[in-house]
Amino acid sequence: MSAGKLRLSYWVLPIISGVVWLATLLGMLLQWVVNDNKRHLPSMNAESTIPYISNIGAHEMKPLFITGCVITTIFLDLSFASDRWLRHNGRLVPNVTLFEKVLSGLTILFAIVGTVGLILLSIFDTYHHKRLHNIFLALFIGGYLISAIFICWEYQRLRTNHREHSILRTSFRIKLAFIILELILIIAFGVCSRVKRRNAAAVLEWIIAFIFSAYVFSFIVDLWPAMHTKPARRSRLHRHSLGMGGAHGACDSSSGSAVHRDWSPREMEEANPNDLPMQPRQAHMDRVPNNF
Repeated sequence: MSAGKLRLSYWVLPIISGVVWLATLLGMLLQWVVNDNKRHLPSMNAESTIPYISNIGAHEMKPLFITGCVITTIFLDLSFASDRWLRHNGRLVPNVTLFEKVLSGLTILFAIVGTVGLILLSIFDTYHHKRLHNIFLALFIGGYLISAIFICWEYQRLRTNHREHSILRTSFRIKLAFIILELILIIAFGVCSRVKRRNAAAVLEWIIAFIFSAYVFSFIVDLWPAMHTKPARRSRLHRHSLGMGGAHGACDSSSGSAVHRDWSPREMEEANPNDLPMQPRQAHMDRVPNNF
């Protein structure tokens, strides 16, 4: 790959998720401001002048709201699953303890809970199904917040055992900041809703939603290093990068002359390390950047 050439990899997943979420929010907000001229929607409370996201999503913009929620959560969950898969395969810093694997599993589990909550709250809108909508809203917020706590915990343990990978520290700090900030805003949102400060609560809901997109984009940091640890292709160029480009893996027994041999992954695993120009595992580790 030439210098400066960008390779598509798993980091694209959170970009798709975050962009779709932002586009959904902005599309709904601009629809109300520009096309609806900030009119009072039927689903809004009588004294409210600022709509909740769900107020706009309960009417003409409902198809956009549902589509945006579905695409956002699918690609976000794929980001979670990719992170787990890449660590399992050694392309990212691996989970080496059972506790780290449990934390990773709980992260995905509660992300799925958040996914179900967000999709269902967009379907069961606040105008026709207010009670169900509020239940699914709690599932969405609680699911992704708890998921963020578990992944933050997992990264804290990973960076403790792998201090040479500075990107773990960066990702940990981003997610910790998200948890703290969102928790403060959610508490403020709950208080405002409780005391019927509906306009303030609506503004806080929009802020919480936009900050959620920043959390989604943070997974670019986590998945980016996998671009540099792509599985080796069985090509002469890549074998050369592993130190095997000109290896004499076998000799012609009749002539005694050395011949070039293409080593398969299985043969490299089963061969005596002394027979290889460089041990496959060491060659792989040499290609792994130290900043992830």
